[in-house]
Amino acid sequence: MSTGPAFIPAVLEYWFGSADPAAPVPARTEMWFRGGADLDAEIADRFGATLDALAAGHGESWLKTPGGRLAYVVVLDQFSRHVYRGSPRAFHQDARALRATLQGLEQGIDRHYGLHQRAFFYLPLEHSEDPAMQERSIECYASLVEVARTDDERRSADSYLRYAEEHRRIIERFGRYPHRNMVLGRTTTSDEWNYLRRPGAGF
Repeated sequence: MSTGPAFIPAVLEYWFGSADPAAPVPARTEMWFRGGADLDAEIADRFGATLDALAAGHGESWLKTPGGRLAYVVVLDQFSRHVYRGSPRAFHQDARALRATLQGLEQGIDRHYGLHQRAFFYLPLEHSEDPAMQERSIECYASLVEVARTDDERRSADSYLRYAEEHRRIIERFGRYPHRNMVLGRTTTSDEWNYLRRPGAGF
């Protein structure tokens, strides 16, 4: 089954380069933040069935361990954006991923993760259009700056926090992410169009 126990380390190994959620791992910037059609297709081929199974409510047992919960969030928050890029389905699992993150934070599970793993565990907060979740996102990413141990980790933590602050500014200004409007069938305001015309606008 595509949500069997073996898929948890498979997801973590693929995304972070280690099945150990606490392992120090180097940043995989090209894969994580640039991607492209080839990566989308690869993730769909390798993990598309797993994504669909988790989206259907299977694999709740993943939430019982720190590694399983991290893999659960990565699949629903990240892999969904690759597999269903350009479709409303890319965002359909955001609420489920956010619940998993919030529950994990209540339990302090994020303390079991390495720095980059924590960064991805917090992303459902950053992806939320709820201002309260944006504030929680800033708190979480600021905590990474405090726990960073090496120069590379400090640079990464600073970058994650800056990115979270950029997301918060957009939500403060528009109350939503304008770059999602077309995919989600939302009407774009003139202010949002002016913003979207700027080079590098959106995420």
